[in-house]
Amino acid sequence: MHAFDVLGDPVRRRILELLADGEQTSGAVTAAIQAEFGISQPAVSQHLKVLRDNGFATVRAEGARRLYAVASAPLEEVDMWLDRFRGFWSQRLDALATELARGRRNQRGKRELPPNEREVTLHDRSEEPGDVRSEEVQEEEEGQTWSTSHAS
Repeated sequence: MHAFDVLGDPVRRRILELLADGEQTSGAVTAAIQAEFGISQPAVSQHLKVLRDNGFATVRAEGARRLYAVASAPLEEVDMWLDRFRGFWSQRLDALATELARGRRNQRGKRELPPNEREVTLHDRSEEPGDVRSEEVQEEEEGQTWSTSHAS
């Protein structure tokens, strides 16, 4: 089964999220999944088996209990595949990080506003016609920046 076939199922993705927090007993995983998805114990066991058989999870016995954990190798393969597409969002995240840092720097040098006042700065970063226009709203009081983009 291909990695994306395994990860395409919301129950299996949720199981991996639970296991990402640390090793879990099969009973704990089953209880959480039954509560969230309303499926039977045998159905949860089948999803755990698919994750095990495809290398996404490991299991070890501790007495009568079975402890499940995330196996990283298949997730690393997915990460390598996604690497081709990171350029689509990395540049924007880097720009956001720069703006957040700039906002924190600017905030340190600004005067304190009374609690009932907020300073809001709008930045229009228009390029040439047809380019994507980005508008930034920065709340100086909170030091947070939000960006929206749309075609001009």
